[in-house]
Order: sequence, then structure tokens, then C-alpha cells
Amino acid sequence: MAVTRVPRRLAVVIDEQDDVASTRAALNAHQPESGRITIQPTPASSHPATLAHDVLYALGKRLASGPDGPDSRLDSVRPAWLAAAAWSAATGLRHLVVTRAHLLTTTRLDQLLAWREKTGVQLTLLWQTTARRMPPMLACLEHHLTGLDQLHAALAETGPRPARPFFPPLPASPETSAPTPPLLHAVQLLPAQAAQAGPAPPPRPGQSCTGAAATAQQESPLPALPVPPADSAYLAALAHPLVAGALSVLAFTGTTQIALRDTRDIDVSSDAALLRTHSPGHRRCRLYEVPTWARPLLAAARAHHRLADRRPEESLFTPGLSSGAKALRAHRDRLPTLCEVRDARGRG
Repeated sequence: MAVTRVPRRLAVVIDEQDDVASTRAALNAHQPESGRITIQPTPASSHPATLAHDVLYALGKRLASGPDGPDSRLDSVRPAWLAAAAWSAATGLRHLVVTRAHLLTTTRLDQLLAWREKTGVQLTLLWQTTARRMPPMLACLEHHLTGLDQLHAALAETGPRPARPFFPPLPASPETSAPTPPLLHAVQLLPAQAAQAGPAPPPRPGQSCTGAAATAQQESPLPALPVPPADSAYLAALAHPLVAGALSVLAFTGTTQIALRDTRDIDVSSDAALLRTHSPGHRRCRLYEVPTWARPLLAAARAHHRLADRRPEESLFTPGLSSGAKALRAHRDRLPTLCEVRDARGRG
């Protein structure tokens, strides 16, 4: 057995004899609560996003897929890997172990290596056949003979554990690189001019409302609405970060789906413990405590926002509310909590 290491936390372990002990060691390394997961690639599947789905399943996410299913958007390669990267960042994943890596096509190996570059997660590939079958991207690496003890050592190398939830850095933006400008510029109008101008349009959220952290310095947050454990468990298992995050907000705040359009990156505190919601005209904006079960969901939505290179001032949930509206409605209708809130609004 030989182990190959290259810089930036990638290890390829060659097990030409396909020793059951190596497979057992890799499977036993699966400890999501410690930031390490193991996947066995789905065999004989031609679906282009299958490997990303394997990562999502190992992270505890379940796809309600199918051509008309609520998670059909994740059938595409880029959205599926972006979702996997967001959940990895939000949950503090630091090590991914892949067994039977020799069964992966070159395309899927490329996908996996691209995901590792995006997330920075340590990657260990178990190559369980002859080294002669390795593709050029792996065959060009220098191999070092070792034994099972070195395999165990490679599996144990997890590196520093990131803080939970971990957020990718904000993309470059004038709002994050320059001093904050005044929220509104006062303009003096003569009475006649004011009459002609008419009522001023309501300012945008970024102009009129501070984010969660700034608001918390001025007011106390409202407690979250109770959500039954069955509903919170259902939400925690959803595969799309934006859908899971949006539905969790609807559940523990009782706000409307329309109000989610104004939720921004800065409306979620750095530890995902506080959330700022907005109302039309910003007359009834609120600050909420985020329940413990919902914090990883909001963290994943925020990580998705940043990994997609969206600007901090852009809406956090709008991509999910527009292209993923069908998925949002389908999942919402399965939750008693949200159905009760919707029915109560209808009666009101």
C-alpha cells in the first residue's frame, strides 16, 4: 500500500490488493460530528451530479428528486456542488474520505478536486486497484510506500477545526471596502418643489435598516416561535441551503414569503444567532433570536450566497425564491407548522 501526498491537503492512498481492512478503516472514519465524513461513490450511475449528491447524503441531507420533485434544481452539476460546498462550510466540515475512488470518471474527479479548492476541505482518496489505472491528474504524483498504520494516520489528519458556523469571506464590494456612507442624504426642497415631487419612495433595505449585529446594539431580539421537533428535523435534512434557510425563517418568525425578499447577508449575525427581518416600507422590521436548530440552516444559506460571489447588499434568498419557488412551495406544504401559519393568515 502506498500513500501519496501533495500540498494543500490532498492525499491519495493506493491499495492494490483491495484490503478489507483499509475499507473498514475509511468507513469507520465517518464522524460528521467531528467534521469528517466518508462517502462511497454510487456505482454505475450516469447522472452528472451523483457524486455531489453522495456528499450531500453523507452530510445528512436528503433530496426529494425526480423530474417534478422539489429538489429538481440540484439535479444539475453546478447547483449540486454549490449546495455541497455551502453545507460543508456551514457545518465546519474539514475532511472528506472517498472510498473506491478508482471507480470515478475523470470528470467526477475534476468535480471533486474543484469542490476541494472551493471549500479548502482535506481530501483523502482510497484508490483500490493498481496504480497503473490512475488518470494523469493523480498518476503524476510521487508515491511513497507505507502500511496500514500510515493510512490510519492519513485518516486522522483533520487540521484545525473551523469555528461553527464558518462563513466564506465576503466578496469584494464597495460597501465592505470603503467607509459606510451616510444612510440618507437630506435634500432641502421649496414647498412648491415638494408638492410636485410627491411622496418619497420607501428607501431600500440597505439604506434604511441596519443589519442584525448593529440592530442588536439598540434593541433586544424577539424570541423565536416554537417549531415542533419533527418540523425542525425535516428542515434540517433539506438539501438546498436557500430553501432550508428560507423555510426555517418562515417557521420561527411567522413572517411572509414576500418579506424574505429584503433579507440580506448582513441581516444574519456572524454566529447566525440573530436575524433581522423587514416589512414593506420598513415600518415593522424586527430582530429575532434564531433557535439553535435553525442556525446551521441560515449559516448554509449565507455560505451559499458568498460562495456564489453575490454581493453583501443583495437579497440572501431571492435566487431560491425565484428559480426555486416550486421547491419552496412543495416543501412548505409538507410542514404542519407553516401550513397552520398560512391558514391563520388566510382566516385573518
